[in-house]
Amino acid sequence: MRLLLVEDDLMLARTTCRNLMAGGFVVDQVGSAQSALQLGLQEDYKVAVVDIGLPDGSGLDILRRWREAGKRLPVLLLTARGDWQDKVNGLKAGADDYLAKPFHMEELLARLHALVRRSEGRAENRLSAGNFVLDGDRQQVQTTNGWQVLTATEFRLLRALMSRPGWIISKQELLEQLYDLDTEASANTIEAYIHRLRAIVGKSSILTMRGQGYCFKPDD
Repeated sequence: MRLLLVEDDLMLARTTCRNLMAGGFVVDQVGSAQSALQLGLQEDYKVAVVDIGLPDGSGLDILRRWREAGKRLPVLLLTARGDWQDKVNGLKAGADDYLAKPFHMEELLARLHALVRRSEGRAENRLSAGNFVLDGDRQQVQTTNGWQVLTATEFRLLRALMSRPGWIISKQELLEQLYDLDTEASANTIEAYIHRLRAIVGKSSILTMRGQGYCFKPDD
């Protein structure tokens, strides 16, 4: 799941990025309103975290512009503690949730996962395909051999594949689900992780579609 973090406090941004990535997100972080506006319009994010107070504009203006352009991605606003007017204005502008600073990372992750689940019509943080169950809270997959623990990258890759069973997903699209815009990665990286996942879920569950990408084919 790709996430856009709009936060100009570099120390807070680094800490938040680290925790979000550990929680299963691929994070693009920017500190200006202009950069956030353009990325939100150009890229396909699952969810965005936007600080209201930015050096070159307001997070509320970014949100309004996204909504006017038809962007329906869930947005969580970061507000100053006790500033109830920002919260009201944010909800009126189209925000889906808000969190006051300072905040606990566990609460931020829980709120973001809840937003994504609601946007996908799911009640819990689990994804099922055939006989496989992917648990987002524990980053584990249930196979015929029981529950298997995944690394953060393995989890993101398997989630991308399991979210569309039977569909062919290109290597480029998978790379975009695994890494942020500033990270250089190659198709060989995907191949290496596919090899690792096949050892967990079975070779027959992840098919190589030559020249096209990969397809998750779980046994029913």
